[in-house]
Amino acid sequence: MRAAPRLLGFAFASADALVELTGDGRVAFAMGAGVVTGDDVAAWKGRTFIDLTAETEQAALTQALAALKPGARSGPLEVRIVASAGWVRRAVLHAFILPELAPAVSCSLSWRGAAVPLEIPETPPVSDAADLLARTKASLAARQVGDTLLSLAFVDVPGLAQAPGEQGRRATARVEATLQAASVDGASAARLTPVRYALLAEGDAAANLAAEVSEAAAAEGVDIQSSAYAARINLSEPVSALRAMRFALESCIRDGGLERPDVAFEQAFKRTVSEAETFRARVKARDFDLYYQPIVALDTRAVHHFEALARFGGSGPAALIGMAEQLGLIEALDLAVAEKALTKMRQSGAGLLKIAINVSGDSLADDGYVDALLRMTSAATELRRRLIVEVTETAALLDIEAADRRLTALRGAGIKVCIDDFGAGSAGFDYLRRLSVDTVKIDGGLVTGVDKDARGRAVIRTLVELSDSLGLSAIAEHIETEAEAEAVSALGVAYGQGYLFGRAEAEPRVAAAAPSSARRMGTVEAWG
Repeated sequence: MRAAPRLLGFAFASADALVELTGDGRVAFAMGAGVVTGDDVAAWKGRTFIDLTAETEQAALTQALAALKPGARSGPLEVRIVASAGWVRRAVLHAFILPELAPAVSCSLSWRGAAVPLEIPETPPVSDAADLLARTKASLAARQVGDTLLSLAFVDVPGLAQAPGEQGRRATARVEATLQAASVDGASAARLTPVRYALLAEGDAAANLAAEVSEAAAAEGVDIQSSAYAARINLSEPVSALRAMRFALESCIRDGGLERPDVAFEQAFKRTVSEAETFRARVKARDFDLYYQPIVALDTRAVHHFEALARFGGSGPAALIGMAEQLGLIEALDLAVAEKALTKMRQSGAGLLKIAINVSGDSLADDGYVDALLRMTSAATELRRRLIVEVTETAALLDIEAADRRLTALRGAGIKVCIDDFGAGSAGFDYLRRLSVDTVKIDGGLVTGVDKDARGRAVIRTLVELSDSLGLSAIAEHIETEAEAEAVSALGVAYGQGYLFGRAEAEPRVAAAAPSSARRMGTVEAWG
């Protein structure tokens, strides 16, 4: 065999294309595989080689070729070659100047990955977790028996956010277009954190996603080591499970550094569904207790009414309430609490016992809670005059006008309405301005230590004056010392609640407890 064919064979054994450049950088000779199938590299002849590469790499390549000396071989150079048909492909280039052919430069190109369109495909922009959940709900609603199961894929892209300037912008856009293309409807990818995406996909569609994402970034000259994990979604009860999915997804967002977000998601999802079913069953069976904490008139210390506090296994259910609100289970608990409180009020010997019950903003989102409460009291309407509904800020009222109509219906029936935790946040002031209420309960955070806090007293004085101007009474909660009680009373607060007057007990005691300076030990007294 002649030497030339043999050498050509050796060259193609380690390269996909061979190119010779003239001293001024033009292509004098080219043969081999092109950027895409059918691309004729021989057509490069006469063109300036630098012009065939991506703009972001041209300066570095020009410098490397200019520094090359006869008899020297360049190190591997990462380049992207742009084909005339609008495609781009990564390649590793080696260059060598054979002394007898100088200044001609012999180059070999080895392709890396597949060619991608030079223009980034237009896809819907990635959204956030909330939109992802909405799209998941729509996709699940369209599912039929026998359809492919869906999966939630998590894709980590470390380093992508740090890519500079226009290069980084294009790399991010190409990665996000790749994720959208892999999603179930072409629009179900969301960015959870700066380094983590999630998308809804068909079955095992996410199997090769990590490689595709890394390749998409590399097509813009950005090197990342992407990783992808997928968790199957099998939702037997779509509404509750979707809310459970939100609950679990939020934990994955909070713990953005988790190495295996799919495992964390599946565990959180299963745990949340299990806890939700347990909670639902306990509420349905009325497997919880009500404890009653007194609210007293500060001038006489006589008990005015009691707040009913739910207790699951003897402890306050603060965490359970947060979960119940997110999973759409809170209205059932609110009504169960009302039912138990009314039963207590009907008992022989209860006299004129007055009880306050909490209601979440979620329970006021439709007419169900108000209608049910009015039905419960329809046979004994005198109970309504001894019932107080405390509106908590745990879940915001999304439609305040509609909520006000419902609260007005309660007040029209004789049930008092109180704003709980007033002064703790801006929502309380909005509620005061837009809701029809009778009483405000001043947040305990403003009351604690108020006897030593001149600024705190000024705030409470302002809240009391505002309440008085609207014809509302005020309750100060979390009163634990006699000094605090005297301070808020001097500021015009009519009623007080706290350990000073009594802890929550299984039976309401009309005689308030003797004054005590016992401090709260981190116990949550109310689920608001």
